[in-house]
Amino acid sequence: MSIDKVRDYMKKFGRENDIIEFEKSSATVELAAEAAGVIPARIAKTLSFKGPEGAIIIVMAGDAKVDNKRYKKEFGLKAKMLTADEAVEYTGHIVGGVCPFAIERDDVDVYLDDSMKRFDTVFPAAGSSNSAIELNCDELEELSSNFVKWVDVCKGWREDESNN
Repeated sequence: MSIDKVRDYMKKFGRENDIIEFEKSSATVELAAEAAGVIPARIAKTLSFKGPEGAIIIVMAGDAKVDNKRYKKEFGLKAKMLTADEAVEYTGHIVGGVCPFAIERDDVDVYLDDSMKRFDTVFPAAGSSNSAIELNCDELEELSSNFVKWVDVCKGWREDESNN
């Protein structure tokens, strides 16, 4: 199981016991927020896209949406999400449990979006559709596999913009 891979991966950081397994599904932002007892924006959702040679993983706040213009400016290509099967192939995690941890492929780049920086801690999934781990942004950066850099490619989360 993918959560077991993440747990093994977290052992090298001494964080394997920090993974939370919920009784119910946390496969969507809303379900995860309910399970974790936090606002949906604090759920760190992980989206996977086709890259020029592999995959691009972006972890963002639960209330953020990819801004196509910003995405294209940052990555030089149009945002095209991986299929569910491709997500498993590239990340090793099923949709609903996709996370930036324990990614074994070198052709998968992980980016963290600035939308999460407004929170003390966020809750990314931990490899299954009923798991999470609470991390601050520095910890998220340190623990993410294949971390490249922080980016600003999302919309809908700033107070001065609408959520459309």
